[in-house]
Order: sequence, then C-alpha cells, then structure tokens
Amino acid sequence: MSYKPPYIITSKIIDLISKISENVGILEVFEHKSNLPKLRKINKIKTITGTLQIEGNTLTEEKITAIFEGKRVLGTVSEIAEANGAIKLYNNMDTLDCKKETDLLKAHKILMNELLKNAGQYRTSNVGVGGKSGVVHVAPPQDNVPKLMGDLFEWLKNSDEHPLIISSVFHYEFEFIHPFVDGNGRIGRFWQSLILYSWKEFFGVVPVESIVRDRQSEYYKALEVCGSEGESTVFVEFMLESILESLYKVGNKVGNKVGNLTENQLTIVEQIRLDKKISAAKLSEIVGISKRKIEENLAKLKTTGIIVRVGGTRGHWEVC
Repeated sequence: MSYKPPYIITSKIIDLISKISENVGILEVFEHKSNLPKLRKINKIKTITGTLQIEGNTLTEEKITAIFEGKRVLGTVSEIAEANGAIKLYNNMDTLDCKKETDLLKAHKILMNELLKNAGQYRTSNVGVGGKSGVVHVAPPQDNVPKLMGDLFEWLKNSDEHPLIISSVFHYEFEFIHPFVDGNGRIGRFWQSLILYSWKEFFGVVPVESIVRDRQSEYYKALEVCGSEGESTVFVEFMLESILESLYKVGNKVGNKVGNLTENQLTIVEQIRLDKKISAAKLSEIVGISKRKIEENLAKLKTTGIIVRVGGTRGHWEVC
C-alpha cells in the first residue's frame, strides 16, 4: 500500500472511539428486546431526509415517507428524483461492498440515474465547490480522478485502522477528490455509513446523516479547515462527534431506559454481557469506582430491569 491519507490520531479521537464502541455494544444488546426494529424505517427516512436537505432539498420527512411508501407528493421534478434515487440507494445497502470501487460507481448510478446522463461515471471536467464566499475548494484535475480514487480504495482495502477512523477519513478524502460532476456529498455520506454498516450492522438503524444536517455549518467548516490544513483530523473528530450524538438519540428511544444510563452503568452492562460471572470487585477495577458504588449501580440497573440476578445471591448477572 503506497498511499496513506494524512491525519493524526488525537486523544479526542481515541476518547470518541471508546464512547462510540461502548454505546454500540450496549445498544446491540437491547436491540432484540426493544423498539429498535420499529425504528429502522423511521431512521432510514431521517437519514435520507437529512442527506438530501444538506444539499438544499426541501422535502420533509412526511413527504419522503410518502414517496418511500409509493404515494404521490407535491414537489419539484428534481427534488422528487433526488428522493427516489436516495431511497433506492439506501434500500440497496445490503447489496454493495464498501471496498469495491465498481460498487461506488454502481451506487452513484442508482442515486443519480434520474438526474444525470453520465450517472455512474467519474467526471470528465474540472469542478470547484462553492460556498457563501465563492469557490471554497478547487477539486483535483479531471485526469487525476481515476488514479486518486484507485489509491483511496487501495488504502480502504488494506488499512488496519479502526473502521470509525477509516469511514471518516474516506468521507473527507472522497469530498476532496470530488470525483463526480454531481452527487458527491450524498455519496460521500452514504459511503461512510456503508463502511460503518459493514463493521456493525447496527449502523443500519443509526441516522448519522440527520445529525450532520443539524450541524451543517460545522460540517462544511470542518471540510474547509481540513482543506486548508491538508489533512483530515478535524473532520474525523467532527464525524465521530456526530456518530456519538446519533447513538445517544437512538438510545433515548430504546426501551428499558438505555439512553439514560450513565457512562459507568453502560460499562457495567457491557462487561456483564461479556462475562456473566464477573464479580463486583472486577467491575470496580475496570470501571474505576469503589466496590460499594458498583453495587449501588448494580441495584439501580436491576430495579430498572436492565439486568437480573440468576441463581440467587451466589448466582450471576444477566442482561435482560
């Protein structure tokens, strides 16, 4: 592997990865006994609406839902075409391999088929990215795109970094290259979600794009700063913050009050999931609080129905 995108692993990134992994582990435990399956469609709608609205599409969640269900809605031809493409794309997530460049081209064709004649093909002209103050980024020359994208996918296939970092770095590098004449923002966000989904299927229910939409000005600012600095650290930090926030929002909708657990309680539940016979003393060592505090937290988790004692006082804990 010859190309490695420039970025720095900061203490903030390490901390965010730890928190994200912890929350994913906890939410995966509760997925089968919560209302998460019911949230899949709702959050897919939120995701699609968010990624479209970032690009200026005015269709609401209600209208996207109607289109999703095959109903007719009022809207411009282009906005409805954008929605149709995005719905088809996210519905095809299971069929796409995040490490295949040919699948990226396939994804672009699905997304932009009703909008571009050259959907699914890299651009053959030079482009710039506009902002409020004019052009904020001049993308690499058109002739360089195939080589740059080939290098990026080679790194994606061979990198041993954490998937959370890989997905965020890929997202930034993709936007920097801007390989298509249109649809780059939507494809970049989708491909990060696809990389995360290939790591943990749970991310199929996490509407990261809707959080990015809510933090849109910060999103573009992070891209701009990284463009000036020549590396993607700030953007990686921003995306990890957005992922964590989206997990918190999902958690707040899950039964058994999972979203309201403290970080210590999340850690305790995750450790019990890994080792049902784990002792309070061992939990105290891992969490970094006294054994008495561990026992207080265990009692609270039992009261709220998060865990249960099996086999009496000498038995073991299980996650409900």
